[in-house]
Amino acid sequence: MEAIESQVNRGDTEVQEPPPLAFILLICSVATIGGFLFGFDSGVINGTIDGLQNAFDSNSVGTGFNVSSMLLGCAVGAFSAGRMADIWGRKRLLLLAAIFFLVSAWGSGIASSSLEFVIYRLLGGLAVGAASVLSPAYISEVAPAAWRGRLSTIQQVAIISGLFSAFVSNYLLAQVAGSAMTEWWYGYEAWRWMFWVEMLPAAVFLVALVWIPESPRYLVISRQDSRARTELGRLYPGQGAADAKLREVQASVAEDHRPRFADLLDSAGRIRGIIWVGIGLAVFQQLVGINVVFYYGAVLWQSVGFSESDALMINIISGAVSIGACLVALGLIDRFGRKPLLFFGSAGMAVTLAMMVVAFSSASLDQGGKLVLSDQMGLLALTAANAYVFFFNFSWGPVMWVMLGEMFPNQVRGSGLAVAGLAQWGSNFAITLSFPAMLAAIGLAGTYSVYMFFAILSVLFVVRWINETAGLELEQMPG
Repeated sequence: MEAIESQVNRGDTEVQEPPPLAFILLICSVATIGGFLFGFDSGVINGTIDGLQNAFDSNSVGTGFNVSSMLLGCAVGAFSAGRMADIWGRKRLLLLAAIFFLVSAWGSGIASSSLEFVIYRLLGGLAVGAASVLSPAYISEVAPAAWRGRLSTIQQVAIISGLFSAFVSNYLLAQVAGSAMTEWWYGYEAWRWMFWVEMLPAAVFLVALVWIPESPRYLVISRQDSRARTELGRLYPGQGAADAKLREVQASVAEDHRPRFADLLDSAGRIRGIIWVGIGLAVFQQLVGINVVFYYGAVLWQSVGFSESDALMINIISGAVSIGACLVALGLIDRFGRKPLLFFGSAGMAVTLAMMVVAFSSASLDQGGKLVLSDQMGLLALTAANAYVFFFNFSWGPVMWVMLGEMFPNQVRGSGLAVAGLAQWGSNFAITLSFPAMLAAIGLAGTYSVYMFFAILSVLFVVRWINETAGLELEQMPG
């Protein structure tokens, strides 16, 4: 990553000194552990569905709620954390999320009933929701504009790495134990150990968070200007740079009150346009159906004739493709901007979803009532699915979180993230909960036709409503 010089005018003298990249990378990397846990907690459910059905004797609707229950917690966590972070700080909320990750991972594995499991998953959802909005917001608030896109994209790499790690962990545990439902160590089924693996990265996250600084922009918002000046001095070491940045941040927030939900309204009492754009970004990211692949991937591929082992391996391949796509986005997002990546991602998803619809439309039923694809259509479905995953993680996966973390002005960032986060996780819940019922009612082809329709709409949304944010300082974001 090339060095970007920080320029500050002081009288007749211009002082130039590069920001401390190593320090910024370190603190951003700690924040992205929250993204890793977000991904792991979201993906671990993928390999445990059969175990949950067997342990709790749940039907398709009950299973759908067991899987999607976490997302209710995510919606509440994202909505609450965005606003609470303006009151208590980004760092404190991330510490609380780390504790919730630990408790949820332990409780989900030890649960003896569906209700108990849902309670622990809701607690994990609060942590995921909080981390999903606070980690990118924290990164955006400590990173220089020229690096912000790439550093924020690392968050998506961490999310996908968490998903990938969950898929690998699930696969290995199922292979070693014999299946997800087989008893393993200490008489507990392998699916329970799939949840307990998450406790290790959650503990690392909790310890590492103790050592990172608070966001200087939060400190300005909370009127802690002296601490803000100290932290800005670590991020902008040039002579006079920290003082100049402090004045710039102070000028971007209201002098007469701290951030509040009323700031989401313009002078005419209407919701600001930027908030609607944030909601649109959050909702479209889910309506294209990506989390059906992540949450129900094993079930989906088994439903068209693949074995449990093969289905779990396909998940691993999809996870590797996702990481590769995020790395491509990492290299392009600050060079070409956010809007071009969103446009090409939407177009690519629309085409690949159409290919999956064609493949699933050709499926036939075997004597046991399971869908079966021909070798040719099975290859088409696998190729299209992984291309779809690539296009998503090249575009909407990282770019949506990057933009939500940076697009809102300082005064409304917490409240804007709260509303957009609620919309994102609410639509995630609706898509995830509805998939089993849609699968039973209209089949895979019909279900994926719905996701294809929203992918096409997302192209129009990007063209009409998305403005480029690359290269702008957070204090320059239009409200």
